Amino acid sequence: MKRLAVFDLDGTLLDTIGDLAVACNHMLALRGLGSHTLDEYRTMVGNGIMRLVERALPEQLRTTEYVAEARRDFVAYYIDHIDIHTRPYEGIREVLHTLQDEGWALAVASNKFDAGTKRLIAGFFPEVTFKAIYGNREGFPLKPDAALLELIMSECGATPETTFMIGDSGVDIQTAQASGVRSIGCSWGFRPRTELEEIGADYIVDKPLEIVELLSNF
Repeated sequence: MKRLAVFDLDGTLLDTIGDLAVACNHMLALRGLGSHTLDEYRTMVGNGIMRLVERALPEQLRTTEYVAEARRDFVAYYIDHIDIHTRPYEGIREVLHTLQDEGWALAVASNKFDAGTKRLIAGFFPEVTFKAIYGNREGFPLKPDAALLELIMSECGATPETTFMIGDSGVDIQTAQASGVRSIGCSWGFRPRTELEEIGADYIVDKPLEIVELLSNF
């Protein structure tokens, strides 16, 4: 059975917080609203663009119609400025290449909108063969729902016993738990290490290359 490593995108493979923050602050500026700092945005991301936009807005403006309009403005700006500040974390490319060479199937499961997810992976990792790349699509549940990870396992011919979910947030760990797979929490991302500990990550790594060391035992 195929060994499968499924990676989260934002905060795990790529440091995207700068471009997310700029786009969100642009959306706020269009409405004459105050901006947020990078550290504030680190606590807002992880549950999809709609929730990011909602959290960035003042509470009194968080109506369904207003949030949807703000999201459209965010996406329109972000899709044209998606890779200005974004960079892979140091060592991530080496991790992906090594796992690929060792016969692991690689996949991406992100709560970022699907077009943005695919564009970033194609732009930053064109030489890596991912068996599946999925972001959020209309009508499909966000992580931590198990549906996306289960779809990826099915497409890759993997089982929960041969699959790892790798991510930087409690959402990723909960996704693994909902799917019955083992989880690896990445402490370099947008969430504190304590979140990964408290949510019950099976393993926690502090540097990308530790992923290779860990998976070499499986």
